[in-house]
Amino acid sequence: MAITIDLNNVTVSRDGVNIINNLDWQVADSERWVIVGPNGAGKTTLLKVAAAQIQPTSGVAKILGETLGGVNVFDLRTRVGFASSALISHIPNSETVLNAVMTASYAITGRWTEEYEDIDIRRARRVLAEWNLSEHADKAFGTLSDGERKRVQLARSVMTDPELLLLDEPVASLDLGAREQTVQVLGAYASSAAAPSMVMVTHHLEEIPQGFTHAMLLNEGSVVAQGQIDAILTSDLLSETFGFGLNVTKTDGRFQVRSR
Repeated sequence: MAITIDLNNVTVSRDGVNIINNLDWQVADSERWVIVGPNGAGKTTLLKVAAAQIQPTSGVAKILGETLGGVNVFDLRTRVGFASSALISHIPNSETVLNAVMTASYAITGRWTEEYEDIDIRRARRVLAEWNLSEHADKAFGTLSDGERKRVQLARSVMTDPELLLLDEPVASLDLGAREQTVQVLGAYASSAAAPSMVMVTHHLEEIPQGFTHAMLLNEGSVVAQGQIDAILTSDLLSETFGFGLNVTKTDGRFQVRSR
């Protein structure tokens, strides 16, 4: 078992305020984690550390066996797939869906003068098929629905066969149908033994796909609880994390939450 994320006493501070507090966390290559917590809990900041986009203020962060601060992060980032809503705004509306996915090979969001081999094109088309996007390959990215754009973003994140896949609210703001379609496809991917280690940030338990194995509850930059998903996403622990009485249920592998 390989460890993909290994954080030891990690703190991230901004303007003298701790966003992440003395956090310890390990993720194995076979695990699929979800991070849940209220706004301002530090979820996205933690994901940026895992993506080698920022370094901790103190503590030791090892990503895919490499210690942040002692490694070329540009090389390391090529081994990590990262999908966030912020990326969508950087993809030109006129770019074809095929190119929007294929350009991930060069870590760019618009095709210019770079050359691609047949293997890159075949790989991109296979990824599009996996995310139910084949029929959109030649369409302009700007003509897609929000749900289709989200799936293109997910397809981009796996184009390079990453060893670690990080997802920041991958179905946020989608309508019910688009959300469920995307969650279904993401769940099938997460359930595959061939999928890489995965970490997903979400505000809503209903957005957690099947196939996720572990969970972390985060509040004010500190871990409330972490471990096997069914032991962590409980009514008592969620109520403690959000400071409000919540009742959690699980049906057919999917979580639901209501107020008590």
